[in-house]
Order: sequence, then C-alpha cells, then structure tokens
Amino acid sequence: MAGKNPWGSSNGGGSDGGDDASGSESPSGDKGSDKGNGPKNPWLPTGSGKGSRRSANIEDIFKNRGPEGPRRGGGGPRGPNFRLPELPGGKSWTPLLIVGGLVAWFLFTGVHFVQPRQQGIVTTFGKFSHTLNPGTNFTVPWPVQSVDIENVSQIRRESIPDGTAEKLILTGDQNLVDLSYIVRWNIKDLGQFRFQLADPTATVREVAEAAMRASVAEQELDRVLSGAGRAEIEGAVRERMQNILDAYQAGVAVQGVEIDKTDPPTRVIDAFKDVSAAEQDADAAENRARAYAQQILARAQGDAGAFDRIYEEYRLAPEVTRRRLYYETMESVLSKTDKTIVETEGVTPYLPLPEIRRRSQQSQAVTPPEASQGGN
Repeated sequence: MAGKNPWGSSNGGGSDGGDDASGSESPSGDKGSDKGNGPKNPWLPTGSGKGSRRSANIEDIFKNRGPEGPRRGGGGPRGPNFRLPELPGGKSWTPLLIVGGLVAWFLFTGVHFVQPRQQGIVTTFGKFSHTLNPGTNFTVPWPVQSVDIENVSQIRRESIPDGTAEKLILTGDQNLVDLSYIVRWNIKDLGQFRFQLADPTATVREVAEAAMRASVAEQELDRVLSGAGRAEIEGAVRERMQNILDAYQAGVAVQGVEIDKTDPPTRVIDAFKDVSAAEQDADAAENRARAYAQQILARAQGDAGAFDRIYEEYRLAPEVTRRRLYYETMESVLSKTDKTIVETEGVTPYLPLPEIRRRSQQSQAVTPPEASQGGN
C-alpha cells in the first residue's frame, strides 16, 4: 500500500507503479469497470477533460430541487409547471401580449372623451400645449402628454364678505355703508385660467372688492340705499371687473354682480333710523306744500283765464260789460251784509230787518212765566 496515491491518477487511468494493473473484477463481473471512479482530487484544475473537476453551478442546484425537497432519480413529483397553450405553428404569446399592452396603454392615456360643457387642457412634459374641445380627442399617451378636464360652463359664485362679517365701504358723501354682494363668473379661456394667474379665484375676489369700492365712492348714501342706485352700481362693478380681468388675461367672464345687503354700520344704526324718520317727515311736509302750491297755481290760472275772457267781451262792448261787472260786484258784496237799504218815498231809508227778525225770534223763544200762568 505504501506509495499509492489516495486520489487516484490524474488522467483517470491506473494507480502509481501499476499496482492496479492486475485488474480486479467488479461486483458486476466487469474488469476494470471502476477505473477512474475512485475519489477525486480536489486540488486538480477544473476543465472539461476526463477526470477533471467542475465547480457547482447555481442552476444545477435549482434544477435538482423542487418544492418537496431535492429531486431524486425516477418519476417523483416535480411541483407546478404552468405553461401557456402554444399558438398554431408553435409561435410564442409574447409578441401578442406586448401589442395588447401597448393598445391598452394608448386607449387609457391617449383617448379622451370631453363632455359638451367641458374642455380639456393638454400639457406636454408639464408645459401647456393646447386645449381639447367637446367630443373624442386623441393625444400622445402618458407620460409624454397629460390631459386635465374642467367644466368651463359652470357658474361659480363668490360671496363677499364670507358669512355675516361686516364690510364697510365709503360713499361719495363721506358716509359708511355695510354692503355685501355676490359675484357670478365662469371660465372663458381654460389655458389662461390655469397658467396665467397663480390663484384665479382669489384674484376674482380681490378685483370684485376693488371695483365695488370704486363704484360706491361715486354715489351718495341715499342712492346706494335706493333700488335705482344699487342697479347702477351693479352694472358699473361688472364692467370694471371685466376690464381688469381681461387686462390680467385671467380667462374669466363675469356674468353678473348682485348686491345682497346695504345697511348702515351697526354702531350708528339707531341714529341712522332717527335721521331716516326725520327725512321721511320732511319729505311728507314737502309733498303737502307742493300739493297746496299746485292748487293755488291752478286757481290763479283759472282766474287769469276768466279775466282774459272778460277782457275780450269788454273790448267788444265796454259799457255793457262795465255795468254787468258793477252789478255782479255789488251783488257779491251786499249779499254778505245784514243791513237793508230802501230808496223809496214814504219808507224809512234804513231798516235793520235782520236785527228786528232776530229780536222777534228771541222774544218768541223766551215766554215770561206770568203769561203762561194767566193763560191757564
């Protein structure tokens, strides 16, 4: 045994010194069948020749291992082995799956349905490109182009101030009025609305407040509180707002301004009510005086018309007209006196007939008691 190589020969042949040349038989009866089948030398270089050593491969490990443990020789269980059915001709499903994914990606990100009251805004890598009108539209799929759809016909309402807060505005006659109003607007250019202003809604509120203060400053307090003045202010505010927003290129259309409340400040509301009551009394007195003046004027105009007619008659017949005027004047004057004058002979020139009649009536009304007793 001395001098033998325990790892066998390097070429897979016999042992050193020819000790194994006797060719002992294997259990199967074949001579030399175990030649080169002994333990391998770990220090031999790897290679593809016979008897060379090859390092373990990770693929070999997983090929020989299944879910139930290391695979053995024979027909044991090998675990799940799912495979898609083959296409006719043995073609692969991979190209069809890729094409289907591309089609689905285009349909979901490249086809857009815009409703009648809406518009879509298209951005290319985040930069504004164009807008989409109602209908079916096509764009480059995401992430190249993105689409954001907005309802541009919806009427938006801004109440100024918010809630029940007090909003004091100075009028043209240096009075304060607590005024609240509502602004109705919508989008007329979606591109400008989205990309021109940082906060379009806040801009609309600030422009509305500036326009309202400028319009109220042109009116007196009485006109601000009256219906006609409020309508004039609403029209002026709407026009001012639209001009300012167009200058800003805000893409906003102002549909209308409605004044909701015009009241005096809370701290002076009692005094304001007293002033209003006094003004109403003054207006009532002025109306009564105006009505009386109209009556006097109408009467004077009537007298002037009568005089003109009499003058025309006087020009035609001066003597007759003069006598008739004299008679009418004396009749109107003497009808109001209690004296009677008679110019006939044998009659007392002056008879106080009304006085005699009055005394007779008094004497008949008061009868002495003696006369009444004597009669009984």
